[in-house]
This record gives sequence, structure tokens and C-alpha cells, in this order.
Amino acid sequence: MGEKLAQEPIRGLYAYHRWANRRLFDAAAALGEDAAGREVGKQFSFPTVRRMLAHIYGADWVWLMRWKGTSPTKLPGGEIESLAALREKWDAVEEEQRALIESLVPADLDRIVDYRNLEGKPFRLPLGPLLQHVANHATHHRSEVATMLTMISGSPPSTDLVTYHLVKTGQMS
Repeated sequence: MGEKLAQEPIRGLYAYHRWANRRLFDAAAALGEDAAGREVGKQFSFPTVRRMLAHIYGADWVWLMRWKGTSPTKLPGGEIESLAALREKWDAVEEEQRALIESLVPADLDRIVDYRNLEGKPFRLPLGPLLQHVANHATHHRSEVATMLTMISGSPPSTDLVTYHLVKTGQMS
């Protein structure tokens, strides 16, 4: 797989992942703690914008630990009581995640990651698909955050991949 999936697309995917997460986080932060902590509905994976964002952070952290050889038994995020506290934790995870992603060489994408899910069941998959999974998982929850933000205050800024590239190249702000 390493030959087919070079590390550069993964680096690009994670640059986009961080940008899209932060774009929605910033939209939530602009609304304030009260709005971010208000229950929007039980139809969502998590009922508040802050908790949904904390879940994305928690998944990033859990998978980072798994890639590094540890299998956490609890998903963090539920204990985070403010956007400021979440941002601090998420920034640290993003830096560690970025360092790992930047250090990858093509052969790393074939490395088998043995891990246990939160219930302790063992699994093993190559690192490449697991890296793709985390960014894809966040896309689902970002869509929920965007819907929640729309319900609270109107449509948030776009997190489309093309928007990211237009912003990155200075063609859009």
C-alpha cells in the first residue's frame, strides 16, 4: 500500500483536517460558551456543539495513541467544560499528530497497527487506512457541528476541500 499511497496525500489530508476542524471551532467560539454548551438535540451524536467538537478531539487523541502503540480504554472529551480548555488540549494533540504525520515515510503506511478498541477487543490494520479513517470520521461529525451551528445562528463557513485549497492559495478568504 505504501507504494500506492504516498505520504504527501496524507500530509495534505491532515492539513485540511486541522483547517476544517479549526474553522468550525472558531465559528462556535464566536457564538460563545453559552451557545456552544446549549443542547441542540438528541438526534445528534452528542447534544451540544462543544461536546461534538470534543468528540472529534477525543478521536484524534485516541487514534494518535493507538498509532504510537497504546490502546486507551476511555475516550476523552466529555470532561471538557469550556471551549478554551478544549482548544488547549486540541492544540497539543494537533502538534503531536502533525509531528507524527510529517515524520512518515511511504513504508510507514504499510506498518501494521495492533490496537484494542475502547471495550478491549483486539484489531490490526495498516497505518495508511487508519490515518484515512480519522480524517473521514471527523468529516461526519463536522457535518453535525455545521448543522448544529446552522440551527443556533445560521450557516457556518464552508469546510469544503475546494474552499480549503482556495483559501490556502489566497484566492478566497
